[in-house]
Amino acid sequence: MIFLPIVSRELLLASRRRGTYWVRSTSALAVMIIGAWVFAMFRYEPARDLAMLLFYVLTGGAVLLALSSGPRSTADCISEEKREGTLGLLFLTDLRGYDVILGKLFASSFNSFYTVVAMLPMMAIPLLMGGGITLNEVARMSLVTINALFFSLTLGIFVSAMSRSALKASLTSALLVLFFVAGLPACGMLLAAIRKTWPVNPLFLVPSTGFTYFLAFDSQYKLSKSWFWASFALIHGLSWLGLLFATLVARWTWQERPRFQSFLHWRERWQAWTYGRGPDRVSFRSRLLEVNPILWLVARIRSKPVSVWVVLGLLAAVWILGWWKFRRDWLNEGVYISTAIVLNLLLRCWFATEAAFVLSDNHRSGALELLLSTPLKVEDILRGQWLALRRQFIGPVLLVLFAECFFLLAIIREAISDDERVFWYALWFCGMLIFVADLVALYWLGMWRGLTSRNGLRAAGGGLAIVLGLPWAAYGVILLFLVVSELGQRSYQGNPTWKFFLGLWFGLGVGIDLLFATWCRQKLLTEFRLAAQRQYGARSDSLKSWFKTLKPHVSGMDSRNLDPEVGG
Repeated sequence: MIFLPIVSRELLLASRRRGTYWVRSTSALAVMIIGAWVFAMFRYEPARDLAMLLFYVLTGGAVLLALSSGPRSTADCISEEKREGTLGLLFLTDLRGYDVILGKLFASSFNSFYTVVAMLPMMAIPLLMGGGITLNEVARMSLVTINALFFSLTLGIFVSAMSRSALKASLTSALLVLFFVAGLPACGMLLAAIRKTWPVNPLFLVPSTGFTYFLAFDSQYKLSKSWFWASFALIHGLSWLGLLFATLVARWTWQERPRFQSFLHWRERWQAWTYGRGPDRVSFRSRLLEVNPILWLVARIRSKPVSVWVVLGLLAAVWILGWWKFRRDWLNEGVYISTAIVLNLLLRCWFATEAAFVLSDNHRSGALELLLSTPLKVEDILRGQWLALRRQFIGPVLLVLFAECFFLLAIIREAISDDERVFWYALWFCGMLIFVADLVALYWLGMWRGLTSRNGLRAAGGGLAIVLGLPWAAYGVILLFLVVSELGQRSYQGNPTWKFFLGLWFGLGVGIDLLFATWCRQKLLTEFRLAAQRQYGARSDSLKSWFKTLKPHVSGMDSRNLDPEVGG
């Protein structure tokens, strides 16, 4: 028998995919573009400062990308097999748990691994600039990045082995990564602030990849060499421990085992609180069905609106705790802007996830086809989803907008000149309008991508990448073009003012939202039934016809070389 047969199969398949090679090239090209942008924007800075800034950007971006790989790639690899009912079939063979886990790990993390590895040589560019960066520093940063990638991937596959829901698995793995990277250091800082025992106890910092990253720089490594390797070894050990646990539990968690009586009791209580008890559930269902059947299908889980308020309440408690601890120092522009960014980003991500998962889950389970066989119209389905999202998020969104108005008024009170007041008014109102426009675009994008993507995670991630990433990418390209057009000038006279840059940011954000919202709305209204019938991963008719026309010209070739999944 071949050692690790699933791993061997996945390696062979990955070597034939074109995407395996494109990922490496595009990731390296993206890093080169980012480096060129940083170099062009700060070209007048001293060479040493520019090299250090570029090194910070490249290494920090690589570590963040590595940490996000687990929730994106491996968090749903085992749980998806459970939902499809195929995991148990693998264990009917003579495969062992480590065969399945390692096979799924390799299959799910190939693109993430190649993306991170392609970025590592780019870290040496600041070294060639002579900015005081050493070869040992670059080597340590490479080790930290690979270790962070391994930690995130194994943590994701461990959570996936324990879960069935894609959303819960991805969210849990992301929270665990955030807990180890930032949660434990934050707890240590809070405990040190309460006890007034500075510095922070290193035991809270050692499990954090951020701590290892901080100590990888020469200035810190020389002072804390032992702590660097202790943190590196602990994170690496936790990664192998997560992989070991995933191997042990994968064989058993796919089965529907009898529950303990106490567990069943608590499960019944949770379901009663989530859906309501008998009379309450009937009354609630009747009210929602009179408005829209899809509204009842989506909004029957009562914990969804409550969970948003609970999270906002926890964030408010953290904000009040910071104000209680630091008093006047807490009330400044930096805290106000940071709070608004966190709240807006949280609601955007949550809204995109809820918008995408409903159609994605119903499409995968076949419930959407049953809905389309009823007298319900496409407009009724879209309206029911919108009513459910509005019921869940309208209150939190209005509260966040009210809080941002309060922050604006607090900043205006401290403004010195009229020009400064005009700037703050324009900045906050543009930000609030973009926030509302993003939610509208995420609704239409989430619905369409949930209907056409393989799973809800890809649908939500793709929508967020378009709404949040594309405007900033376009903004960076325009700024780079402006800088390149002025390379021969030493004077900044005549450069655009803050009104130009703020207007550009607002125009790109709202314009891209309107463009994609309009396009997805048109697609949903005209091609909803066609997309619901299409299988995931099916190629378009034009591409199929292209393969048919190509086939007679290559009749002498082995037919399996034309299989698009093999990449021949």
